[in-house]
Amino acid sequence: MNILVTGATGLIGTALNTYFTNNAHLVIPLVRGKSAHQFGWQPDRGMIFLDKVVDLDVVINLAGPSIADKRWDKQRKLELIESRVSATALLAAELAKRKQKPKLFISASAVGFYGPRGDGAVDESSDSGTGFLAEVTRKWELATKLAEDAGIRTVHLRTGIVLSPAGGALQQMLMPFKLGLGGVIGDGRQYMSWVNVNELTAMVEFIIGCSKISGPVNLVSRQPVTNREFTKSLGAVLGRPTLIPMPPFLASLLFGEIAKELLLTGAKVIPHKLIDAGYQFKEGNLENTLNELLH
Repeated sequence: MNILVTGATGLIGTALNTYFTNNAHLVIPLVRGKSAHQFGWQPDRGMIFLDKVVDLDVVINLAGPSIADKRWDKQRKLELIESRVSATALLAAELAKRKQKPKLFISASAVGFYGPRGDGAVDESSDSGTGFLAEVTRKWELATKLAEDAGIRTVHLRTGIVLSPAGGALQQMLMPFKLGLGGVIGDGRQYMSWVNVNELTAMVEFIIGCSKISGPVNLVSRQPVTNREFTKSLGAVLGRPTLIPMPPFLASLLFGEIAKELLLTGAKVIPHKLIDAGYQFKEGNLENTLNELLH
């Protein structure tokens, strides 16, 4: 297959690039800022070039800056929305008018779509929640509409916390936990819906091969855990105590609104579409997964 990927150098993009290349597929990065490139774009200027000679089987859109690398002020929120929505809409419009259309357009989203949910389980049939992340993901998913209207099978990857020692949340946790400074955040009862980065690549491959799957798909483990359970498991794997909690006021002081939406609340997300489609999960429980990734 010829697979076009935006955001190919990010955590998920790098994992997919490696996985599909090792399985004899051609991965084509959509290069940012090089309009003369065979496949290039400048989303902030509304410019995109997709070589008409090369057929595309699958397009995977992962473009967008990290949601949590800066505090959210009004300007940052606007940047996070616009960067995702405008780039996705530009790509969808170009695919829609392309004579040779891909069979599948996969576009990133996130479990933030569901907003804070407490103990109640949610799946792909659940309504969107409240808060900034829910707003971002709703608009992000709507930006693929032109591709869908053109008859291209479209999938929105509602990804949970991607566990990888190479980046993301787990990498950021390692140093404080190794120093014995890890602990429960808030009351520890908020759910963390996670996915092993190695499982994620297999899930995407399954979606590509399963033509009946479209629309939102939760890319998460079947075993969501609370923050307290996650903290205990990571401490056990690293052989370190986890006795230093982060109270809500301190999380809010350090991270602002990010704490409210990413650290102190969560959602118990179930991957029903993958289960119903017959995907064979390779996962172990969280502690086994952390052992696999870190040792």
